[in-house]
Amino acid sequence: MAKKSTSSTTVPDTAWLGRGRHLGPEPEQDVRRNLIALKAAGVLDDFLDLDPVEAARSTALYPRDESADPGPSARRLFEARWRVAGDVTVRAQLTTYDPEGRRKDGEGVTWVLAAEAERMWDMHWASPVTMFWPDSDRVAWDHGTTVPDVRLRRANHLPKDDDELRRRLRDCTKESWFLHVVVHEAMTPDALGQQPVSAFLPPSLRHRVVEHRATPEQAQIADFAMKRELNVRMPRGGAVVLPTAPQATEYDAEHFAVRNVFLDGSVPTELLDRIKEFAALPRLLPAEAEKALTRLRQGWHLLTPDEELAHARDMVTKYAEALDAMTNSRDLYREAAEAAHAALAEVPGGDGVPRQPAPGTAKVDGSPLGALTKAFGRFRGPNK
Repeated sequence: MAKKSTSSTTVPDTAWLGRGRHLGPEPEQDVRRNLIALKAAGVLDDFLDLDPVEAARSTALYPRDESADPGPSARRLFEARWRVAGDVTVRAQLTTYDPEGRRKDGEGVTWVLAAEAERMWDMHWASPVTMFWPDSDRVAWDHGTTVPDVRLRRANHLPKDDDELRRRLRDCTKESWFLHVVVHEAMTPDALGQQPVSAFLPPSLRHRVVEHRATPEQAQIADFAMKRELNVRMPRGGAVVLPTAPQATEYDAEHFAVRNVFLDGSVPTELLDRIKEFAALPRLLPAEAEKALTRLRQGWHLLTPDEELAHARDMVTKYAEALDAMTNSRDLYREAAEAAHAALAEVPGGDGVPRQPAPGTAKVDGSPLGALTKAFGRFRGPNK
């Protein structure tokens, strides 16, 4: 049976979710350096660097959901807390994973990031991914997972082979973590035009968009492939925001196609508006993202002083309730023992050991077991 890749719930409007692959030699060290630098600069309030096994065993702020544990392939768990818009707190977790199966050269380390704010997420806030990874081209953390040949921070040209191009488009629609945009180059652009259009997007949206480029000679084949695979059209010299699978009911293929995109370094306002509009549509929560969000909410360790105090008080209350329950149980056991001794004292013989009646002596109240049962009956009550 195929694994379920999406849940039946939609992404909360307070959350930011992302994932990718890091191809460098020391991914966790890159994260640590960035976290240390941002905390020293006052950008972060605080951060934690945790071993996943120890983090799962430790006491968190909320009751744990075992199904949301990082799993055996998890390498490291990082937590960071910062503030946006003055006093809105954002909490985020980044987990790094070893590749599934035998590791191949250049396969890299997979990472999953979940962040949540105290109110609805604003796309103009800082991107959570840059709180953990340095926003530098020298650190290759932005490679895709489902579509491994693409990157977040650059324009990715579509494959020249027709079959590979169609496969790329199909895979993109299944990658519901990201928004995919295809831009057609009416003519080969200069250096300014080669820069990704996504660079003009607000910070929090920038690292959620994968930009694909069709070369001038790919106009017909790319348009035909999108029409066949996704039922959308790509205008020559324009762009289209691709749907996700399953397709949102609010998606209108014609509305999310832009007829003209000038790749000359100018701001493509119409395309940016369409991307923002598409990003605001409800989208299903991928199963892996749901686990990451649950882990963030129920397995959070980086507490503020006020949260630590509240957590300590909550633990004191729980220990007091447990102690009270143990004391009540002890009293009930003592009462039951006393009742047993009193019942046994009424059994013929006085020591609770049944005696055989003397020859010629009539039985009284039946057998000793009957006498014991009758004696216990005297102590029956709602609390016995």
